Amino acid sequence: MPIPARSPRDVLLDAEYQQLAQQHSLYEAELERLAKATYLSSEDVLEEVKLKKMKLLVKDQMEQILTRHWRAQNGH
Repeated sequence: MPIPARSPRDVLLDAEYQQLAQQHSLYEAELERLAKATYLSSEDVLEEVKLKKMKLLVKDQMEQILTRHWRAQNGH
C-alpha cells in the first residue's frame, strides 16, 4: 500500500509541533529540577510560576495544531 504524499503544510505542522513538544519537555525538565530543590528562593518560586504558565501555553498551541490538522483531514 503506497504511503500518501505529505503536503508541505503537513510537514510544517509536524515541524512546528515537534518544536513545541521539545520546548514543552524543556519546561518540564526545569520544573522537575525546581521540584527537587530542598529550598526555593522567591526568585525560584517566580520562575516556577512562569515555567508553568509557559508550559501550559505551549501545550495549548500543540492542541491547536492537532485540532487544525484533524479538521483538515476530516473536512471540518
